[in-house]
Amino acid sequence: MTTDRIRSARLSLVPLAAADADEMVGVLSGDALYTFTGGSPPSLGELRARYAQLAAGRSPDGREEWRNWILRREPGRTAVGYVQATVVDGGTRAEIAWVVGLSWQRQGFAAEAAQALVAWLDERGVTIIQAYIHPDHAASAAVARRAGLVPTGRSDYGEHLWLRTRPGRDPVPGG
Repeated sequence: MTTDRIRSARLSLVPLAAADADEMVGVLSGDALYTFTGGSPPSLGELRARYAQLAAGRSPDGREEWRNWILRREPGRTAVGYVQATVVDGGTRAEIAWVVGLSWQRQGFAAEAAQALVAWLDERGVTIIQAYIHPDHAASAAVARRAGLVPTGRSDYGEHLWLRTRPGRDPVPGG
C-alpha cells in the first residue's frame, strides 16, 4: 500500500484509496482521455473495484509493487488526475503513467506530477524508469521529456518506450 505523500509546487500526490473513486469517476469521465489508450470512462462501480485492488499495493503474485497517487491541486485539494508506478525487479525498475482530467489539461499538472514521481522513485533507489507512450500522443511525450525520460526507438504493442536510467545501467530493459 502506498503511504508516502509527495508534494510539488501546486500539487499534493496523495496515496490512492478505494474511496477516491467517488471523486475520480468525474475526473476520468471524458471520452477524449481514452483516445490514445483505448477503452472508455469507467463506471463508479468499476472504478471502486479497481481502486480497491490497487490500494492493496501489490499484484496477487507479489511480484509487482503498485504505487498510486491521486493528484490534488493546492489549495483546495481538488482531484485533477493520478500518477502510478509499477515497481519490479526488486525495486530497481518502475513503469510510470499519468492521467490528468480534461478540465485540468494544458496547465502543466501532468509534467509537474511526473517530475515529482520520478524524484520520489530516485530517492528510493529505482534505477530504471520507463513509460510507454502512443506515438501520436505529443502531450504525453512532452511530459515524459520533462520528467527526464528519452525515447528509445523501441515499440511494444504500438506504443513507444521512453526511458530514464542511472549511469551504469542497461539502457533498454531486456536489451
